[in-house]
Amino acid sequence: MGGGENTPVYRIDRVFGNNLYIKREDLIPTSFGGNKARKAQLFFREIDHGGYDCVVTYGSSSSNHCRVISNLAAAREIPCYIISPEEKSEETYNSVMMKNFKAEITVCPVCDVHDTIETKIKALEQRGYRPYFIAGGGHGNTGTQAYVNCYEEIRQYEKEHHCYFDYIFHASGTGTTQAGLVCGQLIHKEERKIIGISIARKKDVGREVILHSIKDYLYENKIDTDSDEIEKAVIFEDTYVGDGYGSTSPEIDKIIHFVLKQYGIPLDTTYTGKAFYGMMQHLKQNCISHKNVLFLHTGGTPLFFDDLKHTSGDWKGK
Repeated sequence: MGGGENTPVYRIDRVFGNNLYIKREDLIPTSFGGNKARKAQLFFREIDHGGYDCVVTYGSSSSNHCRVISNLAAAREIPCYIISPEEKSEETYNSVMMKNFKAEITVCPVCDVHDTIETKIKALEQRGYRPYFIAGGGHGNTGTQAYVNCYEEIRQYEKEHHCYFDYIFHASGTGTTQAGLVCGQLIHKEERKIIGISIARKKDVGREVILHSIKDYLYENKIDTDSDEIEKAVIFEDTYVGDGYGSTSPEIDKIIHFVLKQYGIPLDTTYTGKAFYGMMQHLKQNCISHKNVLFLHTGGTPLFFDDLKHTSGDWKGK
């Protein structure tokens, strides 16, 4: 299953009069899966065929991206160098796995990240290495391509099962997951709403990042699309970011518990729990019914266990 192709889609419930489906990106069989695993498969195809002999990337101690990249580098027995902000450096299951995969982690203030990355790449080149740099979260056209591919899988499922998803909800972070899905929609000129639930960024910043990624991908691939159509297609909801990246709330904790108990599916407070809660609120508040709704589970299983470890006994005993 190189690249995580054809992750399963299940109909899990009927909510507010809608058919609710879930696409399990978390079941991609690479280092606990997720959208970062789908993107990483494409990055490592470039690494494998480009003669690169080490990897440099960026992310916090809770980064799903860094966990997956360090795993795939270890499988190839090539060095992996992670630049990590000291503001988010507490030990997590993801960071423990990075260390077990022998990634070399350099911690620095977030304001020094750019210079630290540049210094690391130059030092590796001076030592005779050919480093491959991956932006945090897998940002860039390769990451976008991974979710253009995913959009094609969704269309294939619709064709095979004679259904059409009116809405696709997902957690929106660095933006290339949403950019890829929207690019797929624009390429096929399909009418549906792809709604990114922001996990950290406010709309004025997050939406612009997604728009830039979309335009960059379309330009690189010589796909002409009307700018008004692009603007219309990007729906970025920032109502549920709370106190920012990694923050939670009693309501999000409650929905995580419900989804685990009811469907046996783990969500986390940083990404998928926020997105699932945001989806339910959006459907309810906008009185949406009689639609087919797809939730894209973008992974983060180790973060679920971090949450479980720090959750009160009351939650665990409900």
